[in-house]
Amino acid sequence: MILEKKAIDAFIFDLDGTLMDSMGVWREIDVEFLGRFGMPVPDDLLENIEGMSFSETAVYFRDVLGIPLTIEEICDCWNEMAMYKYSHDVLPKPGAKEFVLRAKELGIPMAIASSNSVPLIDAVLKRNGMEDCIDAVAISCEVPKGKPAPDVYLLAAKRVNADPSRCVVFEDILPGIIGGKAAGMQVIVMDDQHSVQSREEKEALADGYIVSFDEIELR
Repeated sequence: MILEKKAIDAFIFDLDGTLMDSMGVWREIDVEFLGRFGMPVPDDLLENIEGMSFSETAVYFRDVLGIPLTIEEICDCWNEMAMYKYSHDVLPKPGAKEFVLRAKELGIPMAIASSNSVPLIDAVLKRNGMEDCIDAVAISCEVPKGKPAPDVYLLAAKRVNADPSRCVVFEDILPGIIGGKAAGMQVIVMDDQHSVQSREEKEALADGYIVSFDEIELR
């Protein structure tokens, strides 16, 4: 796949499962966190929360699963549980760091549009030496609606002064693809084992599908 700099105002990356190989961390956290309250992980949990912002997910855990904590307490707990792994263990998806460094070399602005929290985003970018490549971060908690709404992608584009129609979004989940397309952006899907069950649907909606950023030639 070839992407031409002259046709692109900015790259916008989802974080978990797209730029970083981190979805497994959240599977572990779900098991441990719900286990503290004597609860198993529901079979349909991922399907029901996919694309939600950090705070929207906390509302789901409180109101639907019955976790007896405030939204702030749940979010603080998740940040605390994930911080060590994001600071020490989580690595980029195949070819991601090299791709980001190449884009920076070419002067292409880059932003994160994520459902995660800013402390964890900052930690994992720093851990992998990518913090100086990302020009802006937008999170779903800052906008009216999380994915599949286009809000977080439009905010990310605004923060790097980019025309949405000239942005390329990289995503791994179906709500992310829908949101990126709703924002009027080109969407390329990064393969991730944690959402492989919807691959055919994702491929049908997106503008491209990759298993490594090495498949993309920037020029």
